[in-house]
This record gives sequence, C-alpha cells and structure tokens, in this order.
Amino acid sequence: MKNKPYPMTFNPVYKDYPWGGSRIPETFQRDVPDGIYAESWEISDHDDGMSIIANGSLKGKTIREILQESPKEIMGSTVEGTKFPLLIKLIDAKQKLSVQVHPNDETAAQFGGEAKTEMWYLLGDNPTQVYCGLNDGVTKESFRQAVADGTSGDTMRPVPVEKDSAVFVRGGRVHAIDDGCLILEIQQNSNTTYRIYDWDRMGNDGKPRELHIEQAINVINWNDHENPLVEPTVLVDTDTFQCLDVLKCEYFQLEKLTFSAPLNVPMSGKTFHALFVAEGKATIEWKGGNLSAPAGTSILVPAALPAYTLDGNATVLRTTVP
Repeated sequence: MKNKPYPMTFNPVYKDYPWGGSRIPETFQRDVPDGIYAESWEISDHDDGMSIIANGSLKGKTIREILQESPKEIMGSTVEGTKFPLLIKLIDAKQKLSVQVHPNDETAAQFGGEAKTEMWYLLGDNPTQVYCGLNDGVTKESFRQAVADGTSGDTMRPVPVEKDSAVFVRGGRVHAIDDGCLILEIQQNSNTTYRIYDWDRMGNDGKPRELHIEQAINVINWNDHENPLVEPTVLVDTDTFQCLDVLKCEYFQLEKLTFSAPLNVPMSGKTFHALFVAEGKATIEWKGGNLSAPAGTSILVPAALPAYTLDGNATVLRTTVP
C-alpha cells in the first residue's frame, strides 16, 4: 500500500430507525445533536452506510477506496476479493425490534438478498432479553397462522441476557431484540432483513413499515432449535491480562481482552484486527504512532502492520476472520 499501514478509526454512520434511542452517544460520550441513534455502523463497507476514515494520512477516504487499492494489506491473506467481509455496529433498542430473519449463504444464493449470520455481545449493565430461534414444534404451517393472527412473536424462544452475554444468530434463525438491549453486533457484510412482524408500530413517516412475509418463509430454517447463547472459553488468565474466546464461526471470531498492563500483540498477516473498546481507556501504539482510545472507540488494525501494543486499563473486544 502507498501509505504505511496504521490503525484506523472511522466516522460512525448513524441510523434513526423508530425503535432506537440515545444510549449510544450517552454511554460513549459522543458529541452529536439530540435525536434517535438506533444504530451506529462502526466499520462498514456497504452502500447503505460507508465508513470514512477519521484519522491519519488516509483521513477522508472511504474504507472501500483503500480496500480497492490494498486489499491484502488491510484485510489479510485469508480474505478473498476487495470487499470487507463484515459489518460491525452498535445497536440501542429503546423499543423491541421487529420479528425478522436473514438469509444464509444457501438461501441467499437461491432466493436473492445478502446472506447474514450475526452475533450480539451485550454491553449494557441492565438485564433484559432477546428472542432467538423458534420454539419446539413450530412448523411452517403453524408459523403462517401465527403471522396471520399477529402472534408470531409468541413462536420465538425468549432468552434472558445481561452484560457480557453473547448470542449467535445464524442466517435462517427467526429473532428479535427486546427493548433495553445495548449491543455490539458482528455480522456478515449485509443489510438484508426480512421483517415478519413489527408490533403494529409506525415508521418515521407515520405509516406501517413494510413486511416481507414470503421472503422470510423462504429462508427460515425450520429445524433450527440450537441454544443461541454461547459460553466463552478462557484462553489466558493472569493478574494483568485475561483473554476469552467468545465465539468462533466460519465468518468471524470474537475475543474479549481485559488488561491493566502493556500488551504486545503480534500480527500474522492473515487477518485484520477490528477492535472495540468496551470499557475503560486504552492506548494503541505501533511503530510510527499511537492513538488514544476511550470506551466506545472502534479501530481497524490492518493485517500488514507487524505488531501493536495495547496499554491502559480496559476491556477490548477483538474481531478477526478465522
């Protein structure tokens, strides 16, 4: 790449969906006007919300521009093509989200749309719940009847969650996020959502939001009854550093790093590191620079960077591709 690789931050892309609140800017002390901040797209190479670099020599360029110039240097040898494989966002559900489903790779290829497997990492201190997966015994026919009756919400499994809960949502799994959830979402790079029921809510235009019943029926996995809650595995546990393997699937891996002393992190060249500072305040240092990263900061560390150091007293959620 023409510029020496360095850890990049981005201008958040905010979405004002009607179910959102103001918890994202309030929690992470972001200087934004009053309004609805339902989602903050933190790292995104998608036409519906493109990330623009906010620091360093590449400031002002889109993530797509730098990926087209230097895909391997940014994303690593594991990722094919020039498109960033993931979309990383924050979600503030002041109200519950719609009952919905996304296609997986197979159904997207068959019926269209962008495949979307995702995971939710709960950031808020408050206990709440999500709905994820269908209850045992729900069939296509009984689900259609529930949709017609306006009771599709009752077909889903309620899952109690709290801070640090991790929920895995494969494409094809019917789900909804309940009110009170503050979430870091890691997902395939997709914005395809098939809305099944929206709790009789009006959109920002005062009209009912569009539903996609037939598209949803086509992509639902009717045999999916797996527990969506995942249990992290402890990889390292010392007085000053703990590393948890939160979730690993074919599309992404999430680790939780908690540290109170300098932590040297070597890079393999195979994958980028997408960092989100969940708590505390960190400093990221590399040969040639450093960056202060308070809670709420998202950073993309290019694969071509040989190594970096995390310092401070913080919890950082690190996303890579396996």
